[in-house]
Amino acid sequence: MLKASGRSAAVAGIELPGCPEYDNSVLTSDLYAKAAQLTEQGKSFALATVVRVEGSSSAKRGSKALIDAQGKIVVGWVGGGCAESTVKHEAVKCIKLERPELITLDMTDEVLGVGMPCGGKMDVYIEPVLPQPELLIAGHGRIAQVLAVLGNLMNFSVTVNDPGADREEFPNVTRVVNKDFDVVETPISARTFVVIATLHKNDHLWLEKALEGDAAYVALIASRHRARLVLDYLLATGMPAEKVEKVWAPAGLNLGATTPEEIALSIMSQIVAVRRGSANHVHLKESEHATERSTADKVIQKCETERT
Repeated sequence: MLKASGRSAAVAGIELPGCPEYDNSVLTSDLYAKAAQLTEQGKSFALATVVRVEGSSSAKRGSKALIDAQGKIVVGWVGGGCAESTVKHEAVKCIKLERPELITLDMTDEVLGVGMPCGGKMDVYIEPVLPQPELLIAGHGRIAQVLAVLGNLMNFSVTVNDPGADREEFPNVTRVVNKDFDVVETPISARTFVVIATLHKNDHLWLEKALEGDAAYVALIASRHRARLVLDYLLATGMPAEKVEKVWAPAGLNLGATTPEEIALSIMSQIVAVRRGSANHVHLKESEHATERSTADKVIQKCETERT
């Protein structure tokens, strides 16, 4: 995670005349109530907090705002003008990358400074608040069982979907679905990590569903030969090649795994690597995979004009 590079949030703010002040202390209870509501709804958002003020600023040290995944301030205040738009823009990136960030807004330059010419600087800590990632295991058997245990340990919300799945075999998962021939009972989104362990039963249907849902990760447990047959079938049915390319097949990192437990470990390790943006893992898939990485903490001197 990104850190504050030794800068302390305990530095006292220095207030100078020239900019209006806004005290959002009265909004504190509303802010935390709204945060609880968004969390209950499973929505992503960011909490932005002013941790240091140097010179004059319209926001005080301790001012806070909740910003949703679309870059809208839901409640709170962290400054006006371009200061606000810049914080919103950075918040959207923090939510997307799942990493916090400390930014410095430099308002000392009346021409290039972010916000009104208040003549100060302001440090804002932006922390994303995200719902549990989802691990969807299509299939049953020993690999699926160990994956479910590992997913639970990694704080995933785990769902197992397979006609042969028994709740007794998956005691710690969030949900077991064993009556879903048309694979419609388990929605897939960009926060869903899908592992297909169906032993070749309806694996093409699961791949179609996962790719159409833009899942964060799609893996097929199969031999290279079987995986190639299924992927070629998807291409022949009109699935775009760029989507098919996202499938990890064979699934997992190259750990030299041979037992079901080791295979499950290699797959969960790959899920963690993909989720955290590691580009250094060695995988079993033949093609390369690139992931987006976040930037370091920054000083922003120019108003952010890109729409969030």
